Amino acid sequence: METLPAPIMQPSPDAIARLKALLLDSVNSPESKRAYGRAIEDFLDWYRRESPGTGFTKATVQSYRVHLLSAGRSASTVNVRMSAIRRLAAEAADNGLMAPELASGVGRVKGVKREGVRTGNWLTVGQAEELVNAPDPDTLKGKRDRALLAILIGCGLRREEAATLTLEHIQQRDARWVIVDMKGKGGRVRTVPMPSWSKAAMDVWTAAAGFTSGRVFRPVNKGDRLSGGQMTAQSIFETVKKYAAEIGVANIAPHDLRRTFAKLAHRGRAALEQIQLSLGHASVQTTERYLGVRQDLTDAPCDRLGLHLTV
Repeated sequence: METLPAPIMQPSPDAIARLKALLLDSVNSPESKRAYGRAIEDFLDWYRRESPGTGFTKATVQSYRVHLLSAGRSASTVNVRMSAIRRLAAEAADNGLMAPELASGVGRVKGVKREGVRTGNWLTVGQAEELVNAPDPDTLKGKRDRALLAILIGCGLRREEAATLTLEHIQQRDARWVIVDMKGKGGRVRTVPMPSWSKAAMDVWTAAAGFTSGRVFRPVNKGDRLSGGQMTAQSIFETVKKYAAEIGVANIAPHDLRRTFAKLAHRGRAALEQIQLSLGHASVQTTERYLGVRQDLTDAPCDRLGLHLTV
């Protein structure tokens, strides 16, 4: 096996590929294999881009950790990445491709402590982007799953609504794409605006699958071919859980992506009543519970009126 200098200043792609294969062979869970594989590829992409002069060392891995935190990655995501890199260093040392003392240094780079408890489960901007980009875009199933995640996060649909979504629902109103006549909970019908990136992901999927009408999300078999007319709400649930696990985020279900839509829209200063309309809530109080909104007596609406009384 090829021997690399220590510290490793210019890792050989062939050597890294062998190390990655050895590492993934030691992992039993398919989801962990995918998560570790993605973590290693992301680290190597960053490594090639930044070309750290310290090589593959503790200092380099610490810099990558800072990069992940600066990009808004969650503690759980950072911890999965660090775990994969530590195991990669150990595998390199075991196979004579890295000095043991360097591998030991990398192994001492700690993860991130989780502080506080969030109200409900929802994703940060960085996690949401990572989730939508998790499916393999080179497969038909990956195209479908990317479109599904983009619709759930971008439009705030319930999983039952995504299962019944048809191409006939997708229409243009006021020069933008929307989901019209979406029948939701309690039989309430609403129109849901669709972001351009969700529409683009859906178009890639439907073009590759070769259909122009009917249900948007359909089963794909192990041969990567269409195998039915409609995904079930349960299969949508399982799809979301699968990719959430791959990016290292636990306890995320389709309804949490709906909550993510509301949270991120509110943080982006979308009007509360507009979020309510998109979600199809019967009352604004339900939307407020999604957002964890509480009355602010120190910065109240009446302080924003801009009026002054002459005394």
